Amino acid sequence: MAIFSGLFTLLALSYFACVVQITMAGDPDIVSDFIVPSNATGVIDGNFFTFTGMRALVDADPPTSFKVSKASLAEFPALNGQSVSYAVLQFPAMTTNPPHTHPRSAELLFLLDGSLQVGFVDTTNTLFTQTLQTGDLFVFPKGLVHFQYNADAKNPALAISAFGSANAGTVSLPNTLFATGIDDNVLAISLKTDVATIQALKAGLTPKP
Repeated sequence: MAIFSGLFTLLALSYFACVVQITMAGDPDIVSDFIVPSNATGVIDGNFFTFTGMRALVDADPPTSFKVSKASLAEFPALNGQSVSYAVLQFPAMTTNPPHTHPRSAELLFLLDGSLQVGFVDTTNTLFTQTLQTGDLFVFPKGLVHFQYNADAKNPALAISAFGSANAGTVSLPNTLFATGIDDNVLAISLKTDVATIQALKAGLTPKP
């Protein structure tokens, strides 16, 4: 009996540890003020903590298709361990940021100019949508499929998104399904269509030369 009791206790503790780990999933805590890349040379000063990549957007010609400009760990090494990153989203008229997920972070979007139709789908397949106006904020919960769409036929939209991770990650549903080599038959059966339709969708996502 004592053996079973001890085993039950061990299993309970293991389960609790897993729950705690899942609950706290995200960027790991660091034990220093900041992390200096191993390949860094010279003195660390204010330049290390400054990202100038967004200057290219100032007075630049507007894009002709949806464009995202990121300040994440890959572009801004000082974010390592800080659990934060940003992205600037530019939407010409009638363009969309296709359905996608961020596996490591929620997204808080601030609409600076224009209007956007936004939405996400939760784990019960419930769709939550909203039409945002300039000055509005909208949160997309961590890991859920979501999208943004500028339905205005004439005017662009501009938004900034904040993430609670230096590397939130992006999984694009169109690219994941149709541009990664998943078998046509698997997709056709799953989506209740035919192989010809799947091949047409894949062709549409093939980069143009």
